[in-house]
Amino acid sequence: MSSSPMTSSPQPNDALAAKLKRTELQRSASSIAGRQIVQVLTEIPVGVESGWHIHPGEEVGYILAGTVEMMIQGQPTLTLHAGDPFLMPPRTPHNALDVGPETGQMLSTYIVEAGQPLATFVDGPPVPPAVASACCSWSWSFMMSSLVSAMAGMP
Repeated sequence: MSSSPMTSSPQPNDALAAKLKRTELQRSASSIAGRQIVQVLTEIPVGVESGWHIHPGEEVGYILAGTVEMMIQGQPTLTLHAGDPFLMPPRTPHNALDVGPETGQMLSTYIVEAGQPLATFVDGPPVPPAVASACCSWSWSFMMSSLVSAMAGMP
């Protein structure tokens, strides 16, 4: 670790701070050139999701309270409970949803590029064509059968 002093601020410099309660606990230069270490406590109310986002480095996390569904682009959704750890690779789109029964709390330590926002919102992963096709076919069929039924009851 560098000999520079640790600092902390009430909210980290990132897009998530506008949506979730995020408290920066500490920030320090890393022994890895051009990187810094930032530790953040994030609170996610029941039923709220973070939104798809990325970090400019690794996120090493630990669920302190609640149950969180962690959606990671290209991977199956993880269901994390209090006491579960997680590791997010750099610039990997992900989205966290607190499914209750209490406010989710995550302690995350980031090893990130210095001077970059800690989190940046991104578009979610695209819907696979097979899912989109099934969804649209079902919706179209349902809509047409509803229309036919409604018209059959007209004088």
